[in-house]
Amino acid sequence: MRKRFYILSTFGLLISAAATWFWLPAVALLIVIIGVVGVGIHDIVQKKQTIKRNYPVGGHGRYFMEWLRPMINQYFIESDTDGVPISRMFRSVVYQRAKGALDTVPLGTKLDTYSVGYEWMDHSLAALRVGHDAPGPRIQVGGPACRQPYSASIFNISAMSFGALSKHAILALNGGAKLGGFAHNTGEGGLSPYHLERGGDVIWQVGTGYFGCRDPEGRFSPEKFAENATLPNVKMVEIKLSQGAKPGHGGILPAIKNTPEIADIRGVEPYTTVDSPPTHSAFSTPEGLLRFVAQLRELSEGKPVGFKLCIGRKTEFLALCKAMIETGITPDFITVDGGEGGTGAAPLEYTNSVGMPLRDGLAFVVDCLVGFGLRQDIRVIAAGKVLTGFHLVKLLALGADCCNSARAMMLALGCIQSLECNNNSCPTGITTQNADLYEGLDIDDKTLRVANFHKATVHSVVELLAAAGLEQPDQVTRIHINRRVSAQSVMTYEEIYPSMGVPGCLLEAPYPAVIQKAMDSARADSFA
Repeated sequence: MRKRFYILSTFGLLISAAATWFWLPAVALLIVIIGVVGVGIHDIVQKKQTIKRNYPVGGHGRYFMEWLRPMINQYFIESDTDGVPISRMFRSVVYQRAKGALDTVPLGTKLDTYSVGYEWMDHSLAALRVGHDAPGPRIQVGGPACRQPYSASIFNISAMSFGALSKHAILALNGGAKLGGFAHNTGEGGLSPYHLERGGDVIWQVGTGYFGCRDPEGRFSPEKFAENATLPNVKMVEIKLSQGAKPGHGGILPAIKNTPEIADIRGVEPYTTVDSPPTHSAFSTPEGLLRFVAQLRELSEGKPVGFKLCIGRKTEFLALCKAMIETGITPDFITVDGGEGGTGAAPLEYTNSVGMPLRDGLAFVVDCLVGFGLRQDIRVIAAGKVLTGFHLVKLLALGADCCNSARAMMLALGCIQSLECNNNSCPTGITTQNADLYEGLDIDDKTLRVANFHKATVHSVVELLAAAGLEQPDQVTRIHINRRVSAQSVMTYEEIYPSMGVPGCLLEAPYPAVIQKAMDSARADSFA
């Protein structure tokens, strides 16, 4: 009896197990079929995407491949030299220097030295020896009216706002600036607690939205400005006139990134798209801008105050120079951005087709300041895609005193160029306000990487200058840099960007022929 019961029980269990084994896959298959049918019905009914409507279910493959394409291109197709906006060759050297890893390359250059556009620097048979721990050059920023001049590194972090970047990214960048002794530009999003927590030197950027120093109507508030500008971390103040990636447009903060914390810092409504005005409300003329510079310098208790711009109409910068002469007010520094500048969000037309490229704009600004006899009192900062020491040296040769870089510092943080900056889905946690993503960014580790990259890049500049027999950055000139302009012809930067004339040549007529018409149109009392 017991044996029969055991046999029957065992047989029953086997039947139940078999039924279950067949039943679970059947249910799973049924769920999949229902899901696929549901997707197909939705595809047929919706009217926004013709591909899905004509090819239900299968049409999704097109959008999947479109999503996958940038990653396949970056990791399997592009070469070390043709990736955009930053090639793998330069991304790799930033990563290596940030990690303190070996950054030398074997078997020579991967560049075609006979192709148009190839550039190189003249070296000297009287090259100088450089110690491994040679100090990086520093530049004193502060004109005659400045009471608290700032000793700046020749390489600093360019403007990136809290909002465009996560708080972990801001903390790591500022910590790197503190560790390496260089400056961190806040971007136009205002001075956040994360720009101050680590104690790094800060350049506070004041944009057209006056974030951090605005009244309830969005106008400039002198009282709020003074509260922040006098903080010990704030070393300089930069008025943003225009940004290279979108000059004439104003900054953009997508609604998805505008969290309550960011909205509170900026003084705006949370989860709304914040489009900064294209122009300032505090002034409208060249003379008005300079009076604003003087006002901010006084409110900040004599700290260096300057402005940032991407060159558009040449007459407008000439008007600024004329206003400097007529008012006797000069900025302590001018930051020149290029039309090729990076950004987290900008319309394609602005990114591709508005604004003078950096090298052209930088040479023009420097020549104008020399022509008006203003160069000795004003430091010129070049903000652009500076990834290596040679990139920096080329800008020094055109007349920059120091350089700022944003994208290189993002790479030092671990950016993989996934191009998700404007979607709040940055996988490395750098350009997102999604806590699930940015909490993966280790602040202490990335702080060290930022400092490492800065130190290695500045050291490479010192070595390049020494190879040319030069001791100081201001000794490198346009004659030291060469560019192949055709298969048979090479020109120096001095030939490509010829100096406008002798110092003071723009103070009275006749002016150099190349700028005569623009000088006739420029007025100190109007940008028009």
